[in-house]
Amino acid sequence: MQENLKLNSLGNRNVKYDFSYTPEILETFENKHKDNDYFVKFNCPEFTSLCPITSQPDFATIYISYVPNEKMVESKSLKLYLFSFRNHGDFHEDCMNIIMKDLIKLMDPKYIEVWGKFTPRGGISIDPYCNYGKKGTKWKEVAFNRLISHDMYPEKVDNR
Repeated sequence: MQENLKLNSLGNRNVKYDFSYTPEILETFENKHKDNDYFVKFNCPEFTSLCPITSQPDFATIYISYVPNEKMVESKSLKLYLFSFRNHGDFHEDCMNIIMKDLIKLMDPKYIEVWGKFTPRGGISIDPYCNYGKKGTKWKEVAFNRLISHDMYPEKVDNR
């Protein structure tokens, strides 16, 4: 068991769900395997935000994958953070970049990518993908290579 953990959300049964964008709810814990490079992936199938023009809800599955450095994001705080977008009005592309930048600021990961798979509205789905590799590391090149080959092999989409 880790000592000196100061996690406010995990195990708290009286969690307040914030309906407005709240990045300060994010919490971290120490990566105990700093000597390994490995991916942590979150699949978040119930993401919602609001269109900044019409205020209509937008629904998405968000995929967050990262290679941790010193810190890792605590999953319940991530869930509450993503929930805080519920009444947040921004375009799909903005939401994905905001999420990625908040997680970079929080954890300083070696590598991270955030991919939003939004359900169609008006006959169009929008699937923004953004990534980041830490400058001065091999992950900077990995980020570039993954970005330029991101949609070379589109996935089968049968769940929308």
